[in-house]
Amino acid sequence: MVQKKGVFSNMGKGTIYLIVFLLGLICLLPMLNILAVSFSGSAAVAANKVGFLPVDFTPAAYKKILEDHQFWRSFGISVLRVVLGLGLNLVLIVLMAYPLSKTKLEFRGRNIYMNLLIFAMLFSGGMIPTYLVVKNLGLLNTVWALVLPGAVPVFSVIMVMNFFVGVPKSLEEAAIIDSATPLQVLTKVYLPCSKPVIATIALFSIVGNWNDFFGGLIYMTKVSNYPLQTYIQSLSVKLEDMLRAGGSISSIVNAMDVSSQNLNAAKIVVSVIPLLLIYPLLQKYLITGIVVGSVKE
Repeated sequence: MVQKKGVFSNMGKGTIYLIVFLLGLICLLPMLNILAVSFSGSAAVAANKVGFLPVDFTPAAYKKILEDHQFWRSFGISVLRVVLGLGLNLVLIVLMAYPLSKTKLEFRGRNIYMNLLIFAMLFSGGMIPTYLVVKNLGLLNTVWALVLPGAVPVFSVIMVMNFFVGVPKSLEEAAIIDSATPLQVLTKVYLPCSKPVIATIALFSIVGNWNDFFGGLIYMTKVSNYPLQTYIQSLSVKLEDMLRAGGSISSIVNAMDVSSQNLNAAKIVVSVIPLLLIYPLLQKYLITGIVVGSVKE
């Protein structure tokens, strides 16, 4: 009986590993196809000959993107946006979540603020009112127009608040006995215990700020101020425009090596690379942060 249970247990584990492998493969194959399309010739792509390996290998799509000076300017704007957005998100989220993690006796009016937060999460002001506020504050065509509308993600505030609730009260009481101020309790007790959830909301902030392209379309009236995602969405191959503008023969020939499909695939690859570099650094904290566990007494 013991041997049969061992056999069935091993078969069950093998089945689980096989399912996980197949699911991972299903997720990976589309990305391999996109990568292959980005490095393939425009004729092969148009003829739908590209599978998981490039056909008529050419880096022309990446050359078109990387040789563009505006690409690097937009890249810098996106990096600045991520840095400012991440810093502002972390500071405001932690400062809001800390008092909200207290009981009604410790923080009067806590329930009122929580209800307001939940209401704001479910019923946002909308795109047009937000645009009017940004415009009236004179923030159009500035990086702050991209950062401030998403400065306080309510879902992240609730996530951090729930994590803080799980921090043992004995740690806070010991710090108070040692004459620690509320700010010192937050920075010396709560934050060191909350690395998983901080890393999780940091990842959410980085991905959200990096991937957003709609904000650039709304708040930026000049292409020179576009963040990277907005700018690469506007890139396209238009031979007719090049002919009307009197483009050189060499530039037109080079443009013929790139189709809109090649360019779109290259856009996806270029925009994903920075996230792939950051994710492994925060991945070990991600599951713990989402589960919202904490130090247990």
